[in-house]
Amino acid sequence: MPEPAGARDTGPTAEGAPRFAYGTNGLTDLRLDDALGLLADLGYQGVGLTLDHMHLDPLAPDLAARTRRVARRLDRLGLSVTVETGARYVLDPRRKHHPTLLDPDPEARGARIALLLKAVRVGADLGAHAVHCFSGVVPPGVSENMAWQRLAESMAPVVDAAAAAGTPLAVEPEPGHLLRDIAGFHRLRTALGAPDALGITLDIGHCQCLEPEPPADCVRAVAPWLRHVQIEDMRRGVHEHLPFGEGEIDVPPVLAALRAAEYGGLVGVELPRDSHRGPELACSSYDFLVRADAEARTRHADLTAPGSARAAQAVGPARRAPHPAGRIPGRHAGPRSLPGIPSRLSGSATGGRR
Repeated sequence: MPEPAGARDTGPTAEGAPRFAYGTNGLTDLRLDDALGLLADLGYQGVGLTLDHMHLDPLAPDLAARTRRVARRLDRLGLSVTVETGARYVLDPRRKHHPTLLDPDPEARGARIALLLKAVRVGADLGAHAVHCFSGVVPPGVSENMAWQRLAESMAPVVDAAAAAGTPLAVEPEPGHLLRDIAGFHRLRTALGAPDALGITLDIGHCQCLEPEPPADCVRAVAPWLRHVQIEDMRRGVHEHLPFGEGEIDVPPVLAALRAAEYGGLVGVELPRDSHRGPELACSSYDFLVRADAEARTRHADLTAPGSARAAQAVGPARRAPHPAGRIPGRHAGPRSLPGIPSRLSGSATGGRR
């Protein structure tokens, strides 16, 4: 795979423009070097790197040396990176996404905490603009109040490590998990004392799936805490990650909202169940996003033009807070009922369709 890319690099490069990435959890049939080369050749500006056995295994020997090698590869290709921790079976080969930060067994919770601490170190060594995580599903027999207490206690040392490393931790609201929505993010953030090092991973599909407001409004609502964005298509009330055009999301307004927020991180395509056609979808997804961003630029220009009735709304409240690192980087809870919509959230007690 050729090292430098650029032949198709027609994507956004202006200040405040979205920088598109693709998640390696959607390229698990490729070697990591090949996956990174593919994304650079297609024109992506970054990668969502899931720490997993087929790519950068966080549990195999010589992690530091392997991380340095990946860092050199990313640098040669000009790719930014987010470190993702959503590998399904990296800790337990029999139970998806287990153990979690909510596990009744302290040793099991400790294994997940240790994984996140490793992810923070990897993120710092890679110059990642964020390290992603999620809460997990409430275990049977555990009250919601106890689960929130365990989550805060488990997250505290990881947030401290992220602050020390200068690499923000970005927790993702995940349908079916304890922390399932934006309101849950604010509950955790408050419980931890609103630390600068804790931000949010906003999955645009999840917004479409279960948030009461449209996805673009969700972007504006969390702009001060936005550290990472995942994107795909999705339908209302159904937690299924879909290729663009197969769901219900109007993408240009989302990208316009990100521009208005001056979000400087990555916007990573998240199609973890489509690795069998990963290269094809990486290509079509990039082309879709470039076209959507061209429309978003027009909408953003219209919204922020002097005299626009919505200029103050688009520019003022949505501005992103300063990056905490001083730079713009690089269950069963059961289905949630949605007002006026039959409850059809896909998934299982192991965390849904991811």
